[in-house]
Amino acid sequence: MTVTDSTNAAAGSSAGASSSAVIDVFDGHNDLAWFLREERDYSVDGLNDPSVSPFTTMDQLRAGGVAAQYWSVYVHSSITGADAVKATWEQIDAVQRVVSAYPERLAFARTAADVRAARAAGKVASLMGVEGGQQIDESLAVLRSYARAGARYMTLTWSTTHSWADSATDEPQHGGLSGFGREVVAEMNRIGMILDLSHVAPSVMHQSLDQSTLPVLFTHSCAFGLNPHPRNIPDDVLDRVPGSGGVAMMTFVPSFVSNERREWVEAGENGTAPEVGVAEVADHCDYVRERIGIDHIGLGGDICGVDELPTGLGDAGQYPNLFAELTSRGWSQTDLRKLGFDNAMRVLDAHEDAYTAFLGSADEAPSARNGTAASAKEGGGVADTASSAKYGPAASAGVES
Repeated sequence: MTVTDSTNAAAGSSAGASSSAVIDVFDGHNDLAWFLREERDYSVDGLNDPSVSPFTTMDQLRAGGVAAQYWSVYVHSSITGADAVKATWEQIDAVQRVVSAYPERLAFARTAADVRAARAAGKVASLMGVEGGQQIDESLAVLRSYARAGARYMTLTWSTTHSWADSATDEPQHGGLSGFGREVVAEMNRIGMILDLSHVAPSVMHQSLDQSTLPVLFTHSCAFGLNPHPRNIPDDVLDRVPGSGGVAMMTFVPSFVSNERREWVEAGENGTAPEVGVAEVADHCDYVRERIGIDHIGLGGDICGVDELPTGLGDAGQYPNLFAELTSRGWSQTDLRKLGFDNAMRVLDAHEDAYTAFLGSADEAPSARNGTAASAKEGGGVADTASSAKYGPAASAGVES
């Protein structure tokens, strides 16, 4: 991952909006674990030093008001089969090691009750999310094992279509979800694992909303109505989010935020990239609030997942800059609390009964597709040769997740 000018906004701005009350943040997506894999050989040392971890340090989390964080346990889709399962467990281990290394700042959380306890103790409640259905290697047993470990959501695809679901940024193969994909959705509902519909094709969005009996998340997307990037949420899907009780979490990825930036990428990235700032992210927040209501919007910065972020939102300490911008547009403190924390918490709460029942009872569901756990499969794996940056060399411009 190449760190570019996101850090120029970081200097001195993490406390830039400190004059107003701090709004707690429950962020939907941070890729620190993948950054540690690619840049630090999974070392968890020095994570309060921005020269070591430019986008997320312990002090930045505090300055940003981050009270709860879904840490992504992402694996690049070039890693497949049993190798993908192994790499996912390495990502889970990395998150657990980070939390253990900074116990005065972070607290591991699996349940909504855990989140509340961590928040009351002044620590960042640390949950996990699996970013790509290919990481279960077609095994419901593997899905359940991730959930038991504290992965509270799974993004049904990453940027590539896989064996049971179509991606928004790849060629469709299934007309949305395959039959097994529908089994996955049902099992996630049963065990209280949240459906994340960022990355997926609109057909998968609609089919998941048709089927799911629990609220969904879009953990890191923006509004297609403002910027027609395929990774953003179309209006006809957004309009269905309130009916599910779900939350669309606005992200900070420059080409998802800015139409001008997306067009610059599509034209070949010639010349200087158009600047993207806090105001453009606020535009998406305004758009979604006006379209579907304040109860269905949240934040998922995708921090550490791209090598450049908007000016003024360049690290985990800069959420207050967005809240200050929205305050200037007439958002109330109640509105900001819903955007920052309360809406995401409500979705987690809605899954609490199913998840705690799953954790507390013998699991008698079918063991795994084809009768064996993915980790025991033979063949099908690809050598662990994912690109050095999660989103490739053009990540800062617009090829982000």
